[in-house]
Amino acid sequence: MTPIYLEYDFKVHPQQPGTEILIAELGYAGFDSFVETAEGVLAYIQEKEWKEDILDDIQILRSNEFTITFQQKEIEQVNWNAEWEKNFDPIEVGETCVVRAPFHENYGRDYEIVIEPKMSFGTGHHETTYMMLRYLLEENLAGKKVLDMGCGTAVLAILAEKRGATQIDAIDIDEWCVENSQENAQRNGCERIQVYLGDSTKISPNAEYDLIIANINRNILLADMPVYVSALKKEGSLLLSGFYQEDLDIIKDACNNEGLRFVDNKLKNNWIAAKFVH
Repeated sequence: MTPIYLEYDFKVHPQQPGTEILIAELGYAGFDSFVETAEGVLAYIQEKEWKEDILDDIQILRSNEFTITFQQKEIEQVNWNAEWEKNFDPIEVGETCVVRAPFHENYGRDYEIVIEPKMSFGTGHHETTYMMLRYLLEENLAGKKVLDMGCGTAVLAILAEKRGATQIDAIDIDEWCVENSQENAQRNGCERIQVYLGDSTKISPNAEYDLIIANINRNILLADMPVYVSALKKEGSLLLSGFYQEDLDIIKDACNNEGLRFVDNKLKNNWIAAKFVH
């Protein structure tokens, strides 16, 4: 059965950083897909996840610094390819990697990742995904076992395989993302990516991953940190993103409490990606 979605069309002024803050807060509230527009953002939530007071905790809606209006409507399956084509330009990550859609020409890069989302998050456009792609280009992944937690479109898992990882597990809580990740893995000729529906309870504590990637949000990262560490091989690396610069110290403290060592971080438009070692 095709899930019913509710679409919220937000008009945001000033757009930045208003749109970024709004997307982050909506993500905490349960919205799972976003398309940035010329005036703000389209936000989607499954009808079964929606409740009458869904926007009550969205603090930016009550802020005097921003003017935000919205309209809401019920939709069935979005023609996501059409939305994608209207809103997506290829993303160049350094000199060796490009993330593009099937309708874009081949760039001839070392890592050519072709992504066609449904209602999935993670294309390289968002700062957090872009920074995680940069990290993966720096990592030696040959022969490594990798977990992509909150995989979205599987763009990170796909790059991990292209960089030489021999076993990649990808997990997402959303059925759309799981289906889309499987399709994108196949589209990119990836044979070593296994995609699972669920949350951190799907992670085996004895998995011994060489690398865990978690690009979710601060609250989930903090809650799931012990699970990540239990599944991480000694000397393994943990790449985290999905949180703001002001949250970095909280993330560092949580990692330190689990015996992880902070290595470095990347910063893009107040979003953070950070690397820790077990």
